[in-house]
Amino acid sequence: MNALSQLLFTKIDNSSLLIFRIFFGILVSLECYGAILTGWVRDTLVDPQFTFNFIGFDWLQPLPGYGMYIYFFVMGTLGVCIALGYKYRFSIISFTILWTGVYLMQKSSYNNHYYLLILISGIMCFFRANAGYSLDAKKNPSIRTEHMFGYVKWAIVLQLFIVYTYASVAKLYGDWLDFGIIKILMSNKADYYIIGDLLQQPWIHKIIGVGGILFDLLIVPALLWKPSRKFAFFASIFFHLFNSIVFQIGIFPYLSLAFIVFFFEAKTIRNIFFKKKTLYSGNTIEIPSFKNTALLLGSIYFIIQLVLPIRHYFIKDDVLWTEEGHRMSWRMMLRSRTGTITFNVVNEETKATSFVNLDDYLSKKQKRRIAAYPDFIWQFAQRLKKEYAKKGEVVSVFALNSKVSINGKPYRAFIDPKVDLANESWNHFGHHEWILPSDKISSSK
Repeated sequence: MNALSQLLFTKIDNSSLLIFRIFFGILVSLECYGAILTGWVRDTLVDPQFTFNFIGFDWLQPLPGYGMYIYFFVMGTLGVCIALGYKYRFSIISFTILWTGVYLMQKSSYNNHYYLLILISGIMCFFRANAGYSLDAKKNPSIRTEHMFGYVKWAIVLQLFIVYTYASVAKLYGDWLDFGIIKILMSNKADYYIIGDLLQQPWIHKIIGVGGILFDLLIVPALLWKPSRKFAFFASIFFHLFNSIVFQIGIFPYLSLAFIVFFFEAKTIRNIFFKKKTLYSGNTIEIPSFKNTALLLGSIYFIIQLVLPIRHYFIKDDVLWTEEGHRMSWRMMLRSRTGTITFNVVNEETKATSFVNLDDYLSKKQKRRIAAYPDFIWQFAQRLKKEYAKKGEVVSVFALNSKVSINGKPYRAFIDPKVDLANESWNHFGHHEWILPSDKISSSK
């Protein structure tokens, strides 16, 4: 038996999985109910005339009327069911599907933790997280068990290692290393009570910049190594609470803290959360019948997780400029983009031209995105093409006066004004030549 099989198929105590299920369910329910109460659902999915979905998922549209409120209420309720361990398998699979759906139907409000929730909830579909301290186990004692396979822990740990490592490496570029982007990120925090002025200090920017790189790079190894585990634990609390207070990014900091239960000894987790639980200490190895299937699926999944974040290295030009390969690559808080743009619609038959009033189509949030992100620009051109086609007109759509500023730098020409975007196709893994090159254009105010 090789070392990998011993690592993955040794039975270990499942206290960490049980408590993580409870934390996870509570957090996703708060995320979903909170999205309704804070107006996020209204502003992002209800009020806009349409959403900018992930390209290729045009068929996935928000439900009409009060549909999206019900949608999020259902997801929040599924979170409660997950926490309680009630019909767990149905609840976690249903939540994963619904959350993936809402993720794909809009990207005007994009956060990495939305994507991470898909991955973690998807992984949790394969784990017996209701094997104790759940309504399922109470109703059906035959599913109760005190152990889990080692691969449950290591799948979570490896996923976190990938996320944090890529996040650290992505920060190793000029605007982070000279703390310019951090200054921009902090500039709109000046009115924060007590800490607002402090966040504007250059020495604070340096601490945040260097600390962000080191934390992301070292936190998983530090939690795995017993001598540094307690220090890493308290560093995590400070780091994630700081992010929660300053950046207000929903449940992500608290979800990150919840993962820590997989790094402490089972006895510690059991003594804190499940004092009456029998501690499993058998550490027996059992090769399940699904070993080969599990190894195959796990290998495919993690290969994708390793390759997807580096796809931009195989796409022409700089991802910071083109945005091609940015999403789903753990490039967190790395840039601030603003832009200007004018859409010109030309009737192919009459050659009559008209300029589009964006206020007639877009919400404020969408307007902030459309001028600075090429996929938004392309999608809007496609939408204009379809709208005019319904009126019997064949049109071309051009992006005029398109300029982008990245991280506070001077505006530069972004989209080729001579290209008819309405008749361009989209390549998910390639470069689009109508995005002007970042290194061959002159800066302009």
